[in-house]
Amino acid sequence: MDSFSSPSSSGSPASSEQLMEQIKAQLAQAFAQEFLETVGNKCFAKCVTKPGTSLSGSESSCISRCVDRYMEATGIVSRALFSPQR
Repeated sequence: MDSFSSPSSSGSPASSEQLMEQIKAQLAQAFAQEFLETVGNKCFAKCVTKPGTSLSGSESSCISRCVDRYMEATGIVSRALFSPQR
């Protein structure tokens, strides 16, 4: 048996719950980091056609709208995947 299928002699429900919460937090952090990197790269590539020392107003607006759309789409997909089925 592995350590996930049976409690260890020193394991308690509280420590198992703490471990699960720690794993969830690490997964959430990894997802957020990957999400930001992906969105940043895609939105930058879409919106900044001529990189310079600063963003133009239209580039800034484009990036803002792009990030908003990615966040909205991610929320929709997350709700669809993780909400209880009716």
